[in-house]
Amino acid sequence: MKIYTIFSVFLPVCAFATENCATIHHLPDKEMTLVEVVNMGLCRNPQTAAAYASLQSSHYTKNSVYSNYLPSVSGHAGANRSHTEHDDWDYTASLSASYLIFDFGKRESDLAQSLATYRAAGFDYDETVQNYVYSVIGAYYALLNTDADVISAQSALTVAQTAKDTADKKYKSGAVAKADVYQADTTLASSQLSLERAKNNREITKGNLLNLLSFPANQDIKIKDMPAIFGSDAESENLDALIKIAQEKRPDLLKSKSQTNAAWHRRNSAFLKSLPSISVTGGVDVTDKTVGGMFEHMSAKVKGSFGVSVSMPIFTGFLNYYNARAANADYENTKYNEQSISNNAMMDVFTAYQNYKTAKTVLKQSETLLKSATESEHVMSGMYKVGRATMLDWQTTQSELVNARKQNNSAKYDLFIKRAAVALAIGDIKNGLKDAE
Repeated sequence: MKIYTIFSVFLPVCAFATENCATIHHLPDKEMTLVEVVNMGLCRNPQTAAAYASLQSSHYTKNSVYSNYLPSVSGHAGANRSHTEHDDWDYTASLSASYLIFDFGKRESDLAQSLATYRAAGFDYDETVQNYVYSVIGAYYALLNTDADVISAQSALTVAQTAKDTADKKYKSGAVAKADVYQADTTLASSQLSLERAKNNREITKGNLLNLLSFPANQDIKIKDMPAIFGSDAESENLDALIKIAQEKRPDLLKSKSQTNAAWHRRNSAFLKSLPSISVTGGVDVTDKTVGGMFEHMSAKVKGSFGVSVSMPIFTGFLNYYNARAANADYENTKYNEQSISNNAMMDVFTAYQNYKTAKTVLKQSETLLKSATESEHVMSGMYKVGRATMLDWQTTQSELVNARKQNNSAKYDLFIKRAAVALAIGDIKNGLKDAE
């Protein structure tokens, strides 16, 4: 299975979207490819948009941590009037600054934790996008499958109508009993019912796809069918190669690793809170005082200061101790969680790979079955017309042909979905869109 790169971690939702796709109320009146449907959905889907907003929030939170590397400056101004016989006013203004010069690496731990959390948010967004794309792929192929079932049901109805007409002619000529006509009528009615059910299923699957695209389910959508030649043996990578790709690309694995990294730095930061920090401080104070009111006399005093301060928590009611122990337990928890996610991911890859291999085999078998059922129905219809087979024989082959068509339709589009499932399992869903242009 040739591997492609899809959505980069920090990609905006609408990067693939067509102009004004978020505000349109009706789908374009043309056949849309799978890629076009996916792009439309990414532009309009609220779930992926919310995930991107969450990513942006994490981005700004990460940037706020850089403030620890910059000086802190604050100002103050005030006026105070004393109620005396002179109605004196006191005016004060001050400017102070401090800069942390050493804290035993706590700033670095906070920054590393924030960066790891930001990366985890990015992988979470990537996972949300890929899961959404997979759901659209499944809905797209499901609609194609129900479209094919409608066509098959219409073909079956045509055959049943032919059988009915033939039975009527043979009965009028005295070649068959009335029972043949009744049997043909029953088959025709059953075929009409099957067609209505197929149409109903088609409407439901269409509504599901439209809902994923954030359009009303009562609208219509036109989509293109997929290539008939698909699923060759040369297309598949071996299982070990797929597992290696998953370890490098699968978003939930990468997210869990980033979360573990963030927890490690959070543990270090909690420990470092018990160590001293060294800062340089400076300030300027200006005081003005009026005497006798109306600024009759003013005296201004200016004072400046500069110094170095050392701060260290002596006793915090065991707060720092318990926070450090909690952070260490949280780190252990994220390590085990990462291991569990890795195990589940490898099982996902294995399962998806086996399902895909089985789906290819099923497709080949269904094609053989369809070919055999088609020939059998054709031969049996000819034999009935010349009186060498019964209506029951012909109805049996008709039923087998209908089932063979449905199985072939299901196997064809199930193979596309199973391929997309492999792509999702290895974290490279764009591979599920291959040949979909």
